[in-house]
Amino acid sequence: MAIQSLESVAKAMVAPGKGILAADESTGTIERRLAGIKVANTEENRRAYRDLLFSAKDLGQYISGVILYDETIRQKSADGTPFVELLAKNGILPGIKVDTGAKDLAFCPGEKMTEGLDNLAKRCAEYRKMGARFAKWRAVITIGADAPTSTCIAANAHALARYAAICQEAGLVPIVEPEVLMDGNHIVHRCEEVTEWTLNAVYEALYLNRVVLERSALKPSMVLSGKDCPEQADVEEVAERTVRVLKRCVPAAVAGIVFLSGGQSDELATEHLNAMNRKYAGELPWPLSFSYGRALQQPALKAWKGSPANVATAQAALLHRARMNGLACAGRYSGELERQALAA
Repeated sequence: MAIQSLESVAKAMVAPGKGILAADESTGTIERRLAGIKVANTEENRRAYRDLLFSAKDLGQYISGVILYDETIRQKSADGTPFVELLAKNGILPGIKVDTGAKDLAFCPGEKMTEGLDNLAKRCAEYRKMGARFAKWRAVITIGADAPTSTCIAANAHALARYAAICQEAGLVPIVEPEVLMDGNHIVHRCEEVTEWTLNAVYEALYLNRVVLERSALKPSMVLSGKDCPEQADVEEVAERTVRVLKRCVPAAVAGIVFLSGGQSDELATEHLNAMNRKYAGELPWPLSFSYGRALQQPALKAWKGSPANVATAQAALLHRARMNGLACAGRYSGELERQALAA
């Protein structure tokens, strides 16, 4: 793939007012989501649910790309159109999750190492032929009494960098996702320290592995208080601390930043993104956008309930959340817009 093409894909992923829909849940993860609406975790139900998401009219106005799972990239819409083609027709870039999950890290109790480098070049070449234009790899960093360790951060940074280099060589734009988990009772300052440590290690590893930053995107977690911490940082503090870390650690050459929601509620994830863009508009070298999974999908999933009769309602819920986050990319979101939507 031509260099310019990779860079143009990376820029398209963070186009103004648009973000990425993460629909790359593994079979096990989506089972938990479907169980919440009492729908059996069958291949056909998974296909029907993803079909609902991808066929939503005008989704391309707010969504630049969709991250798919291995099963999903091989599936088709109800009318026989492959999902990859359906997305492309709607102006949405197809992407693919290529890691094989986080496993226990030897000699580091409670910490994880993301695997999937074996045969990655071969798999990336296959996904590229199937129509994928970008990829994603998620590393998880836990904060605890003795965590994270240098071992965990170094191992995951190296894996992220090897993944990114392999993707670029195969003609895919890599999304680099080092997630600092919000699990725990740590204060927001501790999260800021660990996020800075992690991002510095990741970008050093990317440099050593010759990854071209203009052909990549970063998917970080926001700087948040641990979910069990009694003192929760407010929206403005989260915005300030998150941007401060990014400015310290992320090179200006990176095409863009697409935040993960990481267990935040639908509206809070939107509020945090909005606060960053409202407060720091024009000051940053890269666009701040979103790559949300549950924070985009949950309202649609609840509305659908596995029934074809609810598809239109579920799609409307998805489009609403996508639009709200699109506005947040420009710092133009407000709670009043949410209230107006509920009243409509």
